[in-house]
Amino acid sequence: MATSEVIYLGELRTEAKHPQSGTIINTDAPKDNHGKGEAFSPTDLVATALASCMISIMGIVANRDGIKIEGTTASVTKTMASDPRRISEIKIVIQFPKNNYTEKEKKILEHSALTCPVAKSLHENIKQDIGFLY
Repeated sequence: MATSEVIYLGELRTEAKHPQSGTIINTDAPKDNHGKGEAFSPTDLVATALASCMISIMGIVANRDGIKIEGTTASVTKTMASDPRRISEIKIVIQFPKNNYTEKEKKILEHSALTCPVAKSLHENIKQDIGFLY
């Protein structure tokens, strides 16, 4: 089964469908690249995927180790470069809902986030600036 099916809708917009669940994500080119900026851009999705992956992997580890992270949030900022146009930096601030994690728990959570599959799949020229707030 395909991972996704993407159709070009015109006007620099796409619709991506996840065949297994039927979930749909629409994209739009950003205003600074001829689009209307009315939906996630493809590069927004890359940056967002990094944060989502980090939190998901932390969730797996947290479940395994009995650490509560429900309510954890991530703020994502993507920076673009030009010539060629590309993502140059992804800044993510992960904020946890409680502040009494042990040093061991913090180390476990941070290591799991920083070694998630998306983090390990991005090109080494993309700076990943990741912060953790407890």
